Amino acid sequence: MLNGKKVLFSGMQSTGNLTLGNYLGALKNWVTLSDEYECFYSVVDMHSITVRQDPAELRKRARALLTLYIAAGLDPEKNCIYYQSHVSGHAELAWILNCFTYMGELQRMTQFKDKAAKHADNINAGLFTYPVLMAADILLYQADVVPVGKDQMQHLELARDIAQRFNSIYGDVFTVPEGYLGKVGAKIMSLQDPSRKMSKSDENPNASIYLMDDPDTIMRKFKRAVTDSEAQVRYREEQPGIKNLIDIYCACTGKTPAEVEREFDGRGYAEFKPAVGEAVVEVLRPLQQRVAELEKDKAYIDSVIKNNAEKAQYFSTKTLRKVQKKVGFPERIR
Repeated sequence: MLNGKKVLFSGMQSTGNLTLGNYLGALKNWVTLSDEYECFYSVVDMHSITVRQDPAELRKRARALLTLYIAAGLDPEKNCIYYQSHVSGHAELAWILNCFTYMGELQRMTQFKDKAAKHADNINAGLFTYPVLMAADILLYQADVVPVGKDQMQHLELARDIAQRFNSIYGDVFTVPEGYLGKVGAKIMSLQDPSRKMSKSDENPNASIYLMDDPDTIMRKFKRAVTDSEAQVRYREEQPGIKNLIDIYCACTGKTPAEVEREFDGRGYAEFKPAVGEAVVEVLRPLQQRVAELEKDKAYIDSVIKNNAEKAQYFSTKTLRKVQKKVGFPERIR
């Protein structure tokens, strides 16, 4: 608890362009959470370097992501929006937690196996201990809740296990976090392979809608979206491509799948696919306009970066000092 509210932590990597899936599944839902929670939103750039990055490009993308957070409606006065790398407590706590995490736990992580297969030429220790840094991100702010997709539940479970293990030895040090699953658009799938999640790292440019795609590009990608030969707009597992398009349309318009089925009853995919595209264009238009405005105001973004890093540093230090004392590190002489 902080200021009478439960604490919420979430973060996104600053690699690649954010997709419609990132927006509908997470970012859009975050805007209303500050009424109920004390929110910490991190640009987790330390996680990004488990894969080789171009330094200038990483800095550029980190700033673009932080700008997107604000453009999406996150108020930096009500939410703490900061760069992970600007708060040293993330790395310091991660080292301590590494000493309370077992090799077997990390070896079971499905994302490690996936990424190790994808980056076989660079299977580094950071990739292996990545979930411990993720646990540190969460526990550092005594987070009560963490918005997670289904693919991240395993990492949250590990964070919970580490917190409980540490608490069982040293007493009530960490809050044990719970998962927070968003209701709408929880999982947006690839437009070219609806069995896979829409990804910012997809090699097929037509598979994902990026938040800064122009209207023509968006419409073209939806027209090329994989469907089936049923020619009926039905929300069912047997039609994964159409089911995904209905999910997107519902998330953009607020309609239910049943309402969408009725709206397009007797109308083919040639009408439905452009309608989904237009709904997405309208949802992204104000976001893109706000990004353009913010990019022109360098001083404002710089002030957000500075002030929020200081706020995050203040709260993280409170947890870190407590943890350091518990494990037996000498107290600092002030």
